[in-house]
Amino acid sequence: MTYDHDFIIIGAGMAGLQLANAFLDDSHFKSKSILIIEPHQKNPTEKTWCFWEKGPGIWDNIIYKKWNQTQFIGNKKNTILDLDNYSYKMLRSNDFEDFVISKINNSRSVNIKYDSVINIDKHIVNTKTDSISAGHIFDSRIENTFYLNSKKVLIQQHFKGYFIKTNAPVFNNKVFTIMDYSIKYKDDTSFTYVLPFTENLALVEFTFFTPHVVEDQTYDKYLERYIKTFLKINDYTILNKEKGNIPMTSYPFYNSNSNSLTKIGTAGGWIKSSSGYGFKNTEKKIRIILENIKNSKPINSNLFSRKFQWYDKIFLNVLYYDNKLGETIFSKFYRKNDIKLTFKFLDEETSILEDFKIIWSLTSFAFIKALFR
Repeated sequence: MTYDHDFIIIGAGMAGLQLANAFLDDSHFKSKSILIIEPHQKNPTEKTWCFWEKGPGIWDNIIYKKWNQTQFIGNKKNTILDLDNYSYKMLRSNDFEDFVISKINNSRSVNIKYDSVINIDKHIVNTKTDSISAGHIFDSRIENTFYLNSKKVLIQQHFKGYFIKTNAPVFNNKVFTIMDYSIKYKDDTSFTYVLPFTENLALVEFTFFTPHVVEDQTYDKYLERYIKTFLKINDYTILNKEKGNIPMTSYPFYNSNSNSLTKIGTAGGWIKSSSGYGFKNTEKKIRIILENIKNSKPINSNLFSRKFQWYDKIFLNVLYYDNKLGETIFSKFYRKNDIKLTFKFLDEETSILEDFKIIWSLTSFAFIKALFR
């Protein structure tokens, strides 16, 4: 059968543009026809994406800031962690989008059509203005069944952040704060996350890992309290704000995959469900997909590890039923393990022996209960 395109990517968000960029960077796909279908010409809301990696990476030319040290503050103790051969890197979504769109505009293989998708019928994508076929479709839209499923375990990583500028130099821009439990909302797993860009500029974000959400003024109350009480800053300007909600869930998004369709990004279950990180995980999934295509394997082969899915389910189960334990769990996780092993575990690259070391450090009655559940 002849198709209009070899591949269609629905959505020009993080996953869609990462996939398009990977196609452009691989000479194997130079002769392929790839179409991105996106309803918006420009995303009005800028986001920040962070990830850790060893050494140089493919996004280094547009990295906004990187750090080689972090601090974890919990159970009334501050722990400084040296990332060693890892770096923690931050990208701004506008820089990322401009970078990839510029490459697309200068390519012959990838094009963008600004239109809204109505539905997909096997190899055919029906939009408001057209019906277009492809050998394979990559879809970043979350299925309605996710919202309707009442049995799923869902921890919502919801947050609000202030980009603040101070008159006085108050930040140590060499160390970022991955979690600070100095203030918490009730008994919920909630903490502050701080990314210092310069001595006068930082992102301060109040974050929840909870089954429920809160009203907007709750974030503001705790952000203002943290900035005044713990950062000891009284004079500052809010340059911008960001707000988001990332699903941390064991819901089987990948069940929607087929021989003609692959769900990508959040819609594909590409967000690491025990951490909420997705940028580097997306890069890894895309690398597997491209190798599958080049080796004539089913496109959706080997995208997930059952072992790590099981670990994530246990962790989510603990947070769902005993949410107050978050500070204790993360304190053990970051303090009892070498940070390199911690990152390796979150990247799903550890051996069984290394897994056991991590799990043993977290073992508690709550984990045993979650295991049996």
